[in-house]
Amino acid sequence: MNLRYKIDDIVTLIMDYRGKTPKKLGMDWTENSRDILAISAKNIKNGRLINKDKAHYGDENLYKKWMKDGDIKVGDILMTSEAPLGESYLITKPLKAILSQRTFLIRLNKELADPWFFYSLIQSPMFKMKLLAKATGTTVIGIKQKELRKIIVDLPSLNIQKKIGYYFKVIDQKIRLNNQINDNLVELVDSYFINFLNNVTTVEKTIEDIGTVVGGGTPSKKIAAYWNGDIAWVTPKDLSQHPLIFTSSGENYITGLGLAKGSAKLLPTNTILFSSRAPIGYISIAKNNLATNQGFKSVIPNKEYSFQFIYELLKHETAAIKNEANGSTFKEISGKKLKQHIINIPNSEDTSKFNEITKPIFKQLRKLEEENEKLLAIKKELLEKYF
Repeated sequence: MNLRYKIDDIVTLIMDYRGKTPKKLGMDWTENSRDILAISAKNIKNGRLINKDKAHYGDENLYKKWMKDGDIKVGDILMTSEAPLGESYLITKPLKAILSQRTFLIRLNKELADPWFFYSLIQSPMFKMKLLAKATGTTVIGIKQKELRKIIVDLPSLNIQKKIGYYFKVIDQKIRLNNQINDNLVELVDSYFINFLNNVTTVEKTIEDIGTVVGGGTPSKKIAAYWNGDIAWVTPKDLSQHPLIFTSSGENYITGLGLAKGSAKLLPTNTILFSSRAPIGYISIAKNNLATNQGFKSVIPNKEYSFQFIYELLKHETAAIKNEANGSTFKEISGKKLKQHIINIPNSEDTSKFNEITKPIFKQLRKLEEENEKLLAIKKELLEKYF
């Protein structure tokens, strides 16, 4: 038998530092990644802490002044209050961090609610609908703490919660382990690529010399026949949600007619997706055929260059490419400028050596990403079953 509670009844604490900034405390961020991470809504996505390289950092003095309710603890749940609303992350190991903008910390009364069960519950479609019902705003939709506390949830006995929560714990921990392995593999390839370039002779070429640069397009939202097809249509936002290098789909799908009317091309497997509008520099490798919106200038590798080489090359050229962007309010790199961007390329023999060494690593990355996709599909089924 389930019992009905308001969230207010099952929490011992909700940290909410809405509107707090270092300047209001007479201080400032250090922007030193060796200091204490400040977690905001932009760092929480799909049960992960992402974009930590784009986060703020603070020192010990700022931490003590800011975190007046104490430290983050194992079992706490971080949930975004807006932009986007309802993304969450469960703290499973000690983490010292500053709770920054648009993020709640929810600490449960563990005599009433199991953290893994509740964490899974708030990811369910049912709970997302309850969040939206209490949310306010037009351009940016968000929820206030007092409204979050009013949301009603149905909880079974603590024993049943723990049993159900365990299923989700096993799945999430395997996904997190795969993600950590992939993060380490990506760092390994990055390090090898830099060392590789420093030890070979290179010649100047343009990006157009090594691949075909293709822009994206958007079909009219007003015409239903353009949407709900079977062609994945990706935006830079989708890449921001996939900090690893492979992505298979976005949140939207278009039809063949929509593809034609959107002036976009169907991109083949292993196309390098590169976001060309703010934020410039999200990069990924297309796992299967897909299309993109105007926020991309994708690169289809020429036959003599591997996708993994061009991926690494663009990844390490991102800062230089950004410097060539134009625009006052929103920066953008044009297709012409990207095509003409000058890069240093090793000869084909050296590039072949790079491909030989990195090919099995990229194969393992793809394997673990595919495993995660299967696990997420199982998780989705369980969310629908239990919530």
